[in-house]
Amino acid sequence: MSMDLRVGFIGGGAMAEAIVAGITQRTVSRENIYVSDHKAARCQQLAEQYGIHASVGADSFLGHVDVLFLAVKPQAAAKAIAEVKDKVKGTTLILSIVAGLTLDVLEASFAEQPVVRIMPNTPLSVGAGMSAFACGTRAGEAESAIVAELLSSVGRAIEVTETAMDAVTGLSGSGPAYVFLLIDALSDGGVAAGLKRDDATLLAAQTVYGAAKMVLETGKHPDALRDQVTSPAGTTIAGVRVLENRGLRGALIDAVIAATEKSKDLGKSKK
Repeated sequence: MSMDLRVGFIGGGAMAEAIVAGITQRTVSRENIYVSDHKAARCQQLAEQYGIHASVGADSFLGHVDVLFLAVKPQAAAKAIAEVKDKVKGTTLILSIVAGLTLDVLEASFAEQPVVRIMPNTPLSVGAGMSAFACGTRAGEAESAIVAELLSSVGRAIEVTETAMDAVTGLSGSGPAYVFLLIDALSDGGVAAGLKRDDATLLAAQTVYGAAKMVLETGKHPDALRDQVTSPAGTTIAGVRVLENRGLRGALIDAVIAATEKSKDLGKSKK
């Protein structure tokens, strides 16, 4: 599906590049994408690789983009907003992927424009991201649909309330790190059982990928899918028993809660 939109980015880092890579393939034509980054070499790289417009300054496109991504580091957000807020159209949709930047702050900074806060995760860089977004008071169904379509170019997206953003951070935002740890541990187990390292890592990673795909595509509860693998007195239940006894389930739950609470603390410190 092609969207007749002009999309700008303030910041040309890894997340911005991942979104550019996705939307140029599925939703927005390359000639309608504009990126501003403070490094000229980075601008040249993005322009050459994706066939988009990229420049050190944003003045050339701020006045005519329909959607503007704020994709800078948190410490640079205030300066970036101050530089662009009076130069964008009143109808421009502002999308922020700046960690900890609340809708209240965004709406106070952009007095007319609809704003949306987004929490993506790093698998977005390979087109398998999980993003959650929360709409401000001036963003309605039309804006929500635009955001969902853009983010679906680089994975999956759901709309949540802003109060859920800390939990989203604790689960899907930080979650890839938990899964990387799991894959590494499974690989170590394979090596301990006699497999070559490369083979063990491939087996572990593809197994995690395949299991996740089954959950997403079948719509079945993970417990039901687990039961399909678990034969009476078989190998799987022997392994599951060890994981339950060692507290894997509780550890993962606690990890999500700890990351959620940390996100809340960081949000308070920015107010």
